[in-house]
Amino acid sequence: MKHIGAAQAVVTADDFDREPTAAELDAIERELPLILADVDLLDAQIMTIDRTPTALDTRRIRRARRRVLAERRTLANRTADVTGGAA
Repeated sequence: MKHIGAAQAVVTADDFDREPTAAELDAIERELPLILADVDLLDAQIMTIDRTPTALDTRRIRRARRRVLAERRTLANRTADVTGGAA
């Protein structure tokens, strides 16, 4: 059996074999507060999956949702300021 493979490394290079670029790292850093807020919301929701939410659980979820919305607003405003228009 004859092995068939690409002769050029560029053809066979995988996009996942590289490190993130500086621009990608900067984007992640800008979005990190929103990512952490989403994680907190998921944690609050996961805690109530197998039981009836208590009043404390309901407040925790509501607070986490408000934080996610606030972080989205902040990120959108920051993006609008950078681009000079509405996001």
